[in-house]
Amino acid sequence: MNGKFITFEGPDGAGKTSVMNQVIGVFQQQIGDRLLVTREPGGNKISEEIRKVILDRANTEMDYRTEALLYAAARRQHLVETILPALKQNKLVLCDRYVDSSVAYQGSGRQIGMEQVAKMNEFATENLLPFKTIYFDIPVEVGLNRIAEHRDKSKIDRLDVETTAFHKRVHQGYMKIRDANADRFISIDATQPIDAVIHDTIKIIHEIAPEYFKERSL
Repeated sequence: MNGKFITFEGPDGAGKTSVMNQVIGVFQQQIGDRLLVTREPGGNKISEEIRKVILDRANTEMDYRTEALLYAAARRQHLVETILPALKQNKLVLCDRYVDSSVAYQGSGRQIGMEQVAKMNEFATENLLPFKTIYFDIPVEVGLNRIAEHRDKSKIDRLDVETTAFHKRVHQGYMKIRDANADRFISIDATQPIDAVIHDTIKIIHEIAPEYFKERSL
């Protein structure tokens, strides 16, 4: 595979999806169809159907291990149908969440074990990890306040309404993952104004994937 796989991670309310939506337009102008932007769970028909089940606020009785397995199943389909073909076509792949989310949310947040969830996803992904992960760092309380104040009520999902204690465990999980993968993680201060976060994100991607932007700089 010749492409480059970069993921966006962060706790709820960090603003990574909003940032991604903004950088899409910039990068599409710069590299056109050499860019693929996708998300998890989702990214294709089957994975999006699984996403609906996972995030439906009506599914409060969902077992935690069932939830973790559904994420892994959606990820597997996303990988083989969407991500791998794009990488084989030498595309720059930007993905909103990937394995680290499952390890942090289900492994640490749900307390079913970070190592167990990591192993489950090793099977689902055949050990494929991103080239780099951009982590949008924000205190738990700040992120949850953003959701309460700004997010469309119709878009608040089953994980958004979890307890503060759950979200603190997720954040702790992310910190462990980041520390263990310091060579892969690049952190951005997500408490900055969104324009500053967008600027930092674009700058980082230009630096870690310069081969996609060489023609632009000529």
